[in-house]
Amino acid sequence: MTTTQIFDKLWNEYTERTPSAQKIKDLFTNKGNTVYNDHVAFRTYDDARVNIDVLATPFIEAGYEECGEYTFEAKKLYAKHFEHTTDKNAPRVFISQLKTNEFSDELQATVKRLIDGLSEEDLNPAELVFKGRLWEQPSFEVYEKLQAESEYAAWLYVNGFCSNHFTVDVNKLDTFDSLQEVNEFLKENGFKMNTSGGEIKGTPEQLLEQSSVLADRIPVAFQETTKEITSCYYEFAFRHPMHNGELYSGFIAGSADKIFESTDMKLQ
Repeated sequence: MTTTQIFDKLWNEYTERTPSAQKIKDLFTNKGNTVYNDHVAFRTYDDARVNIDVLATPFIEAGYEECGEYTFEAKKLYAKHFEHTTDKNAPRVFISQLKTNEFSDELQATVKRLIDGLSEEDLNPAELVFKGRLWEQPSFEVYEKLQAESEYAAWLYVNGFCSNHFTVDVNKLDTFDSLQEVNEFLKENGFKMNTSGGEIKGTPEQLLEQSSVLADRIPVAFQETTKEITSCYYEFAFRHPMHNGELYSGFIAGSADKIFESTDMKLQ
């Protein structure tokens, strides 16, 4: 698959789970902007069958390379970001994984059981990022147990392998000059921002400012009942120039840590 085909397919699946993203993109477009994608993010577990390197397969095959790694101590996550080797307009890819061995035996056993139940076809690395939830209909009891230890683990249990968020490249918007303007525009149009760690995460001095709306909520049919659970969200990134004049291209762990909380049920 070409880069364009990959991201078109991901966008179509993402907007089915995240109707607000298409509405926001349309709002920007209607104001005369072309919306470019700064990066797409994915979540996974650290099991060797589904870890970062496995999920990165279609991107590596399309010309991406690893460009940075990050550790999130409090949330017990590890992440890498990837960039296209020749196409500087191609979105970055950010993939994180849960460090399961830092959690309870019960959480580890749950994750292993889920992945053990998948077929070789399910685990095809070239297709995994498009697959969504591959395991059984989720149990609300299991979801709550995971939630008590890790919001990230619980989210992944329900949503599976999919785009956790797309990100608007604010630098390329024609009618906005700052992330503050974008945030005000979103609030005027009725969207709720993730205010964990401040509405804007990062500073011009750190060379990256980020914000996000809170995740959409979708009804999930659990084995026991149907509940509204967070799905995915839309992020906004404004990058500042480094000393050489080029825009900073990496990520800041402290900011990403707070962006992760856009799916936190407690913030809804």
